[in-house]
Amino acid sequence: MGESLGLPHELRVDVTALNGTGVITVAGDIDITSCRKLREELVRLMDDGVTTVVLDLSSMEFVDSTGLDVLVGAQKRLRQRGGELVLRSPRPAAQKVLEITRLDTVFTIENGSRSR
Repeated sequence: MGESLGLPHELRVDVTALNGTGVITVAGDIDITSCRKLREELVRLMDDGVTTVVLDLSSMEFVDSTGLDVLVGAQKRLRQRGGELVLRSPRPAAQKVLEITRLDTVFTIENGSRSR
């Protein structure tokens, strides 16, 4: 049988860092049960001296308010260090959440080859 409807998609996180820039690729849901995993990876990168983080959201299924809080907190901390959190390729539903919450004005958002 197929996957049951309504079940959360487990968060998978892949992290790379090179020359002060980190890239985190997430797949699944960033929600109250999984956001700690993402926060820990973001903090680890920042503690290692990374000042710019690109968060690839192309495989993210869902984000809730606790997930958004992790992103905003990381953005604040990175900006204090002269860097930023860049959101890459959010899916349409995530883009809509960013627009509704006006967080699209807080983050640099890359869609494919163009930035906003």
